[in-house]
Amino acid sequence: MNRPIAVTERIIQAASQTPGCLLEELVLNCPDLTWNQIFLEVDRLSRSGQLWLTLEGRGVYSIRPARR
Repeated sequence: MNRPIAVTERIIQAASQTPGCLLEELVLNCPDLTWNQIFLEVDRLSRSGQLWLTLEGRGVYSIRPARR
């Protein structure tokens, strides 16, 4: 069950290093993860308040870590 934790850590780390990056950029920054893995985890992290998604345009979202 280590895989979900690794996916979560990779996404939070990548979003912290490049706040405001687009979802597509996050996919490029995490080549070891599939688009589906990233999308599902970003969705979960957004719903839990750990990441913020901002609609930048039609179907274009930027990702930021939530402020603490």
